[in-house]
This record gives sequence, structure tokens and C-alpha cells, in this order.
Amino acid sequence: MKKILILNGPNLNLLGVREPDQYGHDTLKDVEALCAETASSHGLMTESIQSNHEGALIDAIHRAGAEFKAGTLIGVIFNAGAYTHTSIALHDAIKGIHPCPVVEVHISNVHAREAFRHHSYIAPVAAGSIVGFGIKGYRLAIDALASGVC
Repeated sequence: MKKILILNGPNLNLLGVREPDQYGHDTLKDVEALCAETASSHGLMTESIQSNHEGALIDAIHRAGAEFKAGTLIGVIFNAGAYTHTSIALHDAIKGIHPCPVVEVHISNVHAREAFRHHSYIAPVAAGSIVGFGIKGYRLAIDALASGVC
């Protein structure tokens, strides 16, 4: 069975606790369950990784590129958290696994928040970006990958 990598960056392990007015009350486990259920409805499975460490995220992206080339992975859904706005290294890692599609997801609408959140180093190398739909954005991203939109 082919899979989708669900990759979550720094502080997403605190979902449901950290700023619930901004991010809601759903936990990372809720996100992972939603992703697994949605992928299953498309005949796919998920692998979920969360890390607060940039290097671990880069390593996961590199592995995803190899799995895509091997035909076992159809793409990556990536919520890079605050690294979205700071990490050229993540940008380069994603660029390095092209043509493996990476869909950028953010729970909040980053464009309606602080000015420093308006720039994404991920967006220029992502197949698409989904922001502001809460954890349902992950479902939209899975649907897009499963249907071949990206």
C-alpha cells in the first residue's frame, strides 16, 4: 500500500494546549487520526513524524524523496511551524527531492497574523499551500495528493 508522509515541525506536539484560541483544541494525535482515516478512504496509509529539530525534519524529507523514487510514497504533507518563515535548509531539502510533491499546511491563516509570518520559504518549492482551515487542511492536502492534483 502506498503512503503519504505527514510531517509536523516545532511546537506542533503542543497542539490542543498551546494557544488554543489560535490553533484550536485538537491534539497532534487528533491530526494523525484524521490523516490516517482520510488516507485510508483513498486506499493509502500514512506515516506521521513530528520533530522540534530542523535536522530531523530534513532527514525525513530526504527519506521521503528516496521512497517517492522507489514508488512507495505519493507525497508529503508538511506543517513546518515557525521554520516556515526561517528555514532555507528546509527549502533546499524540499527542492532536492523534486518531483516528489510536498503540500504546505498551516492550521491558522498565517497571512492574517504577524507580518513575519507572511513569508514562507516552503511555498516556492511546495506543490501547493493550504492555510487557515484548522486541522481540516490536512484532509484537503491528502485529498489533493490522492487525486493527483499535485
